[in-house]
Amino acid sequence: MTRLYLENLDCASCAAKIEDGLAKLPKVRFVSVNFVHSTLQIDTPDLEQARRKIKEIEPDVNVLEPEETTRASFDRPSKLVSFKQALTENKTEFLKIGITALLLLAGLIFHETLENTPFQIAKYVVFIPAYVLSGWRVLSGAVKSIARARVFNEHFLMTIATLGAIAIGELAEAVTVMLFYIIGELFQDIAVNRSRRSVKALLQVRPDTAHLVVSAGQPDEHLERVSPEQVHPGQRIVVKPGEKIPLDGVVRKGDSFVDTYALTGESVPRAVKTDERVLAGMINKSSLLTVEVTKEFSESSIAKILELVENASSKKAETEKFITTFARYYTPVIVLGALLLALIPPLIIQGATFSEWIYRALVVLVISCPCALVISVPLAYFGGIGKASRSGILVKGSNFLDALTNLKTVVFDKTGTLTKGEFKVTGIHPVKGYNEKEVLRYAAYAQANSNHPIAQSVLQAYRSHFPDEPIQRSTLHDVTEIAGHGVRVRIDGEEIVAGNARLLSREKIQHEKIDIPGTVVYVAVNKTLAGHLVISDSLKKHAAETIQALQQLNIKTSLLTGDNQTIAREIARELGIENFHAELLPEDKVHHIEKLIDSTREGRVAFVGDGINDAPVIARADVGFAMGALGSDAAVETADVVLMTDSPNQVVKAIQIARHTRKIVWQNIALALGIKAFFIVLGTLGIATMWEAVFGDMGVALIAILNSVRGAKDRRET
Repeated sequence: MTRLYLENLDCASCAAKIEDGLAKLPKVRFVSVNFVHSTLQIDTPDLEQARRKIKEIEPDVNVLEPEETTRASFDRPSKLVSFKQALTENKTEFLKIGITALLLLAGLIFHETLENTPFQIAKYVVFIPAYVLSGWRVLSGAVKSIARARVFNEHFLMTIATLGAIAIGELAEAVTVMLFYIIGELFQDIAVNRSRRSVKALLQVRPDTAHLVVSAGQPDEHLERVSPEQVHPGQRIVVKPGEKIPLDGVVRKGDSFVDTYALTGESVPRAVKTDERVLAGMINKSSLLTVEVTKEFSESSIAKILELVENASSKKAETEKFITTFARYYTPVIVLGALLLALIPPLIIQGATFSEWIYRALVVLVISCPCALVISVPLAYFGGIGKASRSGILVKGSNFLDALTNLKTVVFDKTGTLTKGEFKVTGIHPVKGYNEKEVLRYAAYAQANSNHPIAQSVLQAYRSHFPDEPIQRSTLHDVTEIAGHGVRVRIDGEEIVAGNARLLSREKIQHEKIDIPGTVVYVAVNKTLAGHLVISDSLKKHAAETIQALQQLNIKTSLLTGDNQTIAREIARELGIENFHAELLPEDKVHHIEKLIDSTREGRVAFVGDGINDAPVIARADVGFAMGALGSDAAVETADVVLMTDSPNQVVKAIQIARHTRKIVWQNIALALGIKAFFIVLGTLGIATMWEAVFGDMGVALIAILNSVRGAKDRRET
């Protein structure tokens, strides 16, 4: 997949035409053009053919090389400027508008004072230059469209409408239409650029430099300012107060507070100290930090965020696809209707004149451009994705944003999702012939190579009981981890198994099933039960309110866990979850999700998990959430929505943002179609004039764009 930047892409319908044209090329497997971002994502072995096609469709658009794309993407202005500042950036356009307005005023004066005199030709001397000055870009665009046999666009429609007005003697209206058109187009460009800059501001979390420690520990140790891409795992960097942390790593020296807002949406700074993990994109707030880098920049958290945000628009919602298709057929139908409106009434209505009905048809032509829809709908979705990103929620595409609005059931994993995953050994229960220390020692040796939270809690308990006896890993042999069951290992000739009741049943070891709250880890030596450990977890802070909020949104909740029935029942009861299933293997979770999807009519099913062990079920759900999985390749690649904090209430926020975005989208559709239909009726009845038609076109587009920008506005909570 190649990502390119399309320079001078300033027309939403042009973007749709480029995408449509490229999609028809035989070697193109995938293509998506994002007007808001001015980018093209394409999967084809023949990029040169794609470039030629783009030039054929839109000669003014320049296609930058892949290496230029990255630089251009970040170098473009990102500061969110005020409209006053934006106006100063368009002095030439405002000068053109001012001169046209003066010429139009002079022409109107000449028209009134010199009418029916030999000097009435003077109005043409004034009106025609005003028309050419204001409409030159439109006229030249229409000529280019005709040359490429692409007539159904706004430039062609405006040209036909205004030339028709001149032909029937309505010079003042022709100039007025062009003047209002360029005013509307100017303010539309300002609004779109403002939105682009607000989205680009999100991407400015990308660090520009890193202070690399060179010759560490040597007499000539010094700092060298380098690009983050030049730093590799194992090297150390220094992050000064006020700077962005450029790469993922572990703090080796210093204590400080870091601002994580760009990554998680959390406004409260977080304290970090030695041996704690920090992520690229965080801002060091208070004191100097020395960080040992753990990942290449391309694998860092911020690189993944940038990639997800910039690629999200390639996965379009069904509404976007529908609007693009609708616009493709809508304009020709309107043109045909306008032609019939100009020709048929004068032939069948007594007293009707061609000049009157041609004028009405021209008014309808001006109104017909679908720009308001083509621009505002994808802009609304992109704004929603940007707003979610600023809240620490990465949505991989507007199609998933749409799916979130139609959720009927949200299914949660337990450990690390609804519970903290901070397990502690709360009980050691040996059977006759063994003592507590022996059971704990056997369990710790068996779990020595596991990164599972339960295994880590066993190891932590071992370290507190035996601080001076580190585990001798050289004694471990034939270590076998059995997914969903536990671990089998051989130590000094003895076979140790540690895991759940299913593991003991599998190994045909006699035992009694223990039904108590908490996770039970059985320990057996040489096929004989030695005892069990009880490990307890605790609920996350916002778990209960998350379930309650989902139920208030009329969304059902369910719990799928590999833990035992007793724990699952207790967690479900405490949180108010309606359904639960326990003692499930990963494939069992997939089976349950498939049953839910089959039984859920007219709605979607989401699964929220930790993004690693739950990767299969995350992938199978209609919408897969990876909880707190930033930095996990499995989570980022598998999930449709990545939650960058461990708080489950981000699920609710994601749904609320999606519903708000959908509301903005339908507001824009209703606004554009409703006002256009209203003005088409007025134009057909002869009530609306051309300048009112311009409002029906450019005015509605501008209002819809501003509505999209309003919907994406982010108020940072303090």
